[in-house]
Amino acid sequence: MQIRLIWLDGADQSVALPSYETAGAAGADVRANFSEEARDGVVLQPGERALIPTGLSLEIPEGFEVQVRPRSGLALKKGITIPNSPGTIDSDYRGPLGVIALNTGQQPFHIEHGARIAQLVVAPVVQAGFEMTSSLSDTARGAGGFGSTGAS
Repeated sequence: MQIRLIWLDGADQSVALPSYETAGAAGADVRANFSEEARDGVVLQPGERALIPTGLSLEIPEGFEVQVRPRSGLALKKGITIPNSPGTIDSDYRGPLGVIALNTGQQPFHIEHGARIAQLVVAPVVQAGFEMTSSLSDTARGAGGFGSTGAS
């Protein structure tokens, strides 16, 4: 399968394209790609979020989505995450790929131009039909809500 990409106007085409960093990686790392006027990057203060540009637009095959997920090292070491994780890019979207980054850490964090900021996971999509009914089937759990399956 191929995900087709185009550079957006003003993107730095020397920034690496999304890539799998190991042979067994499920996610391809994507990098920040700031416009020429903003090549110094952005500093996220604790609790602050920003839309980080990648300089790319994608063409995803029908029947698939691309999920945007946090990088575990940034999340653990610096508190940098993606608040709508996983973010979904639908196959019919052709706009700019941006990453919503949130600093949940206690220190400001500088996102540098070219830095690996998120990972992209390609996943199949199944669309369901929705229908109203007068009853639902019974299960052992039933209507038990949050925490109803036990303490651990």
